[in-house]
Amino acid sequence: MSYREGAYVVDTRTATLAQVMAVVGRRVYVRPPGGGREWDVPPEALRLATREERATGEAEQ
Repeated sequence: MSYREGAYVVDTRTATLAQVMAVVGRRVYVRPPGGGREWDVPPEALRLATREERATGEAEQ
């Protein structure tokens, strides 16, 4: 699956909510909603965030 910039996802390796910043080759660069340090994730370790997860992340900003 490919992810568009701005999409909310969950890094399934750590159960961390993140927002997609860029996709470069086989790596997806994400960061916490609202800012913070980016990290890269293989696309197979991501899933789209649920509506509830997105709402929680937006409320924490």
